[in-house]
Amino acid sequence: MVDSRIVDQYGQPLRLADIDQIQTEEARLGFLSKEFGEHPTRGLTPNKLARILDDAERGNLVAQCELFEDIEEKDGHVFSEMAKRKRALLGVDWRIDPPPNATPAEVKQTELLRELVQELTDIEDLFLDMADGIGKGYSCTEIEWAHEAKLWLPKELHHRPASWFTVAEDDRNELLLRTQDNNPEALQSFGWIRHIHKSKSGYLARGGLGRILAWPFLFKNFSVRDLAEFLEIYGLPLRLGKYPSGADDREKATLLRAVIGIGHNAAGIIPQGMEIDFKEAAKGAADPFEAMISWCERTQSKTILGGTLTSQADGKSSTNALGNVHNEVRMDLRDSDLKQVASTLTRDLLYPMLAINSGGVSSLRRCPRWVFDVQEPEDLKLYSEALPKLAEAGAQIPVSYVHDKLRIPEPEEGEAVLRGAALPAEPVATAALSAKPSSGDLFPDQVAINTLLNGLDSEMQKAQSATLLEPILAKIYGGADLQTLEDELATLYPELETEALEAKLAQLFFVAEVWGRLSS
Repeated sequence: MVDSRIVDQYGQPLRLADIDQIQTEEARLGFLSKEFGEHPTRGLTPNKLARILDDAERGNLVAQCELFEDIEEKDGHVFSEMAKRKRALLGVDWRIDPPPNATPAEVKQTELLRELVQELTDIEDLFLDMADGIGKGYSCTEIEWAHEAKLWLPKELHHRPASWFTVAEDDRNELLLRTQDNNPEALQSFGWIRHIHKSKSGYLARGGLGRILAWPFLFKNFSVRDLAEFLEIYGLPLRLGKYPSGADDREKATLLRAVIGIGHNAAGIIPQGMEIDFKEAAKGAADPFEAMISWCERTQSKTILGGTLTSQADGKSSTNALGNVHNEVRMDLRDSDLKQVASTLTRDLLYPMLAINSGGVSSLRRCPRWVFDVQEPEDLKLYSEALPKLAEAGAQIPVSYVHDKLRIPEPEEGEAVLRGAALPAEPVATAALSAKPSSGDLFPDQVAINTLLNGLDSEMQKAQSATLLEPILAKIYGGADLQTLEDELATLYPELETEALEAKLAQLFFVAEVWGRLSS
């Protein structure tokens, strides 16, 4: 029976009974788990490689997927670089955010998903399995659901080999399960995390890095083989055995065995009258083979990590600054990989979990989303020095901006927070006057102005304490005009006699203006 309240990510009705069974364990698909790879790198030639890549474009992905499996196993450099790129995804924090302008119901759905996802214990393994799509172009993980405490939860996540899949004849971007009768089967709704990883644009079969890495692997394989033959032939001295005339076949065979044995065992015996001469090893150099191997590995590093200085250095161009640039490129690739993984997890994990357990979701667009925190924290020391100065200069800096830049979480209500040591209180007026330089360090005009300020402050303190004069003195040192000061005085001290203060303020501004004109 179809539950009309639940539809899959693509708007198709879903029967809950369908998710209670693992699709690949059905009898008609059981042959997939019994297949063994053909290891296409054995006897790999340019013609064979071209044929494998052409077949993949026609929908036969098996050989291409097995080829890249072999490359990762046989080429230590490719394995190392791919491991760096894959495992870079594991150390990044993640969260589940509500959709933009979330309603109270959507916020509640987000909280439910957070609780359900926290119960999954193999999330990092899932990230690593999804990263397998970087090389092959796609990675599929089958979800085994379990009904516990009135909730449907993923019991296990099974990564399936990429060779189990093919593409539809009429849509080369649609993944299907292979069958023995060559009638591919669609992937079951809510049963798969189907991650299509776009390393480059194009059809699904051509989207992985494996196609690009296959050619350097082939050339490198030839060079390594040639280097081994060179060392075997040219790296060892020639051993020449001499037998006397009239020696029979048995004596010749004895001498040959001695010559071969001396080469490996450094010891042997020969009949009297026979000789073994050691000739100088043939001249030759391994540089051309090593240059070719180095070129192939640099190409592989560039393909996988976007540069070479995060994996190998040539001692010439490997500066620290250039290494940092290459590392930034690698971080850009990591961030791009994470965004693609997050999009897949939102569609194929969060949406099904929410749709099944909450009775349905209005649309994928309004589903809570998986988010990786790829923003790097800013320099704490730099910001701690710059922000106070900017604030003093009048910059309006939101506190939320500081928390976001420095990656410092905002405290929850009632949560204890760190605080700086409290400074002893000091009246602004006294602090401002005491902070002024001594007369010996000032020009005469500034000394005259300071004298007037000191006299003004003394008279005002007779009427009010220095603490109450803080706003007035702050405006004086800030360069406020006479009218502003009068208005402030009238507001703060309506009971004071202001004629004397007005006179002092007038004298102050007159002296300041005169000295300014004389000193200009």
